[in-house]
Amino acid sequence: MSTVAVPSPPPTASEDAESLRKALQGWRADKASLIGILCRRTAAQRAAIRRAYAFLYREPLLNCFRYKLSRHHLLSVDFWKALILWTMDPAERDANLVHEAVKKKDENYILVLIEVSCASTPDHLMAVRNIYRKLFSCSIEEDVASSPALQEPLKKMIVSLVSSYRYAGEHVDMDVAKLEAAQLSEAIREKQLHRDEVVRIISTRSKSQLRATFQQYKEDQRTDICEDINRQCSSQFGRTLKSAIWCLTSPEKHFAQVIRYSILGLGTYEDMLTRVIVSRAEIDMKQIKEEYRARYKSAVTLDVAGDTSFGYRDMLLALVGSED
Repeated sequence: MSTVAVPSPPPTASEDAESLRKALQGWRADKASLIGILCRRTAAQRAAIRRAYAFLYREPLLNCFRYKLSRHHLLSVDFWKALILWTMDPAERDANLVHEAVKKKDENYILVLIEVSCASTPDHLMAVRNIYRKLFSCSIEEDVASSPALQEPLKKMIVSLVSSYRYAGEHVDMDVAKLEAAQLSEAIREKQLHRDEVVRIISTRSKSQLRATFQQYKEDQRTDICEDINRQCSSQFGRTLKSAIWCLTSPEKHFAQVIRYSILGLGTYEDMLTRVIVSRAEIDMKQIKEEYRARYKSAVTLDVAGDTSFGYRDMLLALVGSED
């Protein structure tokens, strides 16, 4: 469920655009006003604000944010980057995140590809692929397949995941679930997760069908499939497969873990923390907060507040929302 608290009734898009214009004046900009407006609007409302701003002032709102980003010292970079991502259309945002990720060699960026392909609805993933082609004059599949940062067999699985268009209904075939649970069990037992049938199952089956398959696996093996993957296969492929399974069937588990990892220890992985909070605030942040509290005996708001500062902290907390 969304944690974005929209005022009732909200101002018109033109009124919001005028308020944003005032907030952007001056050297430092009024960050509290920017947060108060944009972090309390839905994706549709933010899109309307962008259109109104461009009509009224003859320049794109995001260009104004980028101009401010280019002129500020390092302490403001995280705030402006987060604000730009939040103000984007969700499909546009994910397309840009994927484009950045395919150029990186860091394993953490592979998670972006998994999140976008597996935690999205089929229609959202299709929208991301369409806008990616328009923005970058090539397909996601093409860029993933040619990425020097990805090696086989991991590359093959990710190409299959980003290419998928799954059935989104609730129908489940239990005969298929039993058969494919057995196939997955054999592949894990023999430490051959890269088998074609494993990639096919993970990249084509509906989320409802996969939940049934993983539940059948648990009944047959008396253990959770992700626990067996951890125990039997410690490779990058195994870790990525586990992330895909969580994103497909229990995304709150994956994103709670990513938030924890991004703020644990010395320093903060700001890009990772920003990505999760910005991308999930309108989808399932409430469930993520519940999972985080149950697993780590702490609150997302408390840990984010303790590890970030200034406008960046205030923006993230506005999106995360209050703890129930």
